[in-house]
Amino acid sequence: MTLAFILPSRSLVQDLRSRGESAAAQVIVVDSKPKYVKVRLVSSPEAGTEVKLWDYAGMLPETHTGASMIVTYDPEDPTRILAQSWVEDPPANLPAYGTSALAVICLGLNVAVIWRRLWILRTFGPEEPPISSTGGNRPKGEGVRNTKS
Repeated sequence: MTLAFILPSRSLVQDLRSRGESAAAQVIVVDSKPKYVKVRLVSSPEAGTEVKLWDYAGMLPETHTGASMIVTYDPEDPTRILAQSWVEDPPANLPAYGTSALAVICLGLNVAVIWRRLWILRTFGPEEPPISSTGGNRPKGEGVRNTKS
């Protein structure tokens, strides 16, 4: 699950760093339900194009309608666009960090439960194995021998 939060954001940032173009943009719509920021490119070959900024790990930059910002977009796909400051220095990916922490906690709790169960079975378990684990045969005494008559 952590990878689902990390890989798309990291992939977008790496793509924009390698082949992205910077351009000035003006924020035309900021909506919080569903949350998105729509910008119009002002100074680029794609000038006049209106696109929604991609979120980075579910986060969008703090802005308001009418604000100007520098964005980096993919010339092959102008809909892949992020604020330039986020391409240069991405914010902390809190959902991925939180998911990683929960995974470590769950793993630790599972290991603790397994160790406790093993300790209980070794300490308080039966001295003889159950019949089902011996294949239905009861353990025989060492002094008794079966012989054919």
